[in-house]
Amino acid sequence: MEWFERARAAEQVSDWDAAIALVSARAECYSADHHMHSNHLWHMDLLGRAGRFSELTELALTDVHARRRLNRSLREHGMEAALRGRAKEGDSDALYVLVRLLCETNRVQEAHRAAQDLGPEDQYAHEIVAGFRSPSSGA
Repeated sequence: MEWFERARAAEQVSDWDAAIALVSARAECYSADHHMHSNHLWHMDLLGRAGRFSELTELALTDVHARRRLNRSLREHGMEAALRGRAKEGDSDALYVLVRLLCETNRVQEAHRAAQDLGPEDQYAHEIVAGFRSPSSGA
């Protein structure tokens, strides 16, 4: 069985250690080889699905894909405080994920405050909130 099929099989049964080991050995961020780059994205996804936040956090220091996957994973696990902390430390993606989460859960005022407190000059964060406040959004 080829490594790819073994990795998919491991992923399907949530054998994260095996899947991550197989995929990470063939992964490279921004590789000229699109297969290596695709494997890198798969690797980040596997780490997130496995709940390996510490690994993603370490990788997120230098890897935008890890940072985005970490923030998405934090959202998926309802870890608003962690998102807020990352946004407070200057992670704009964490701010956007947090603001969207708050808006999508009918907490537009809280989202507005988060945008004001954590990104007062961040136009995109404010645009997210405005999109939920517009008459066409139903908010």
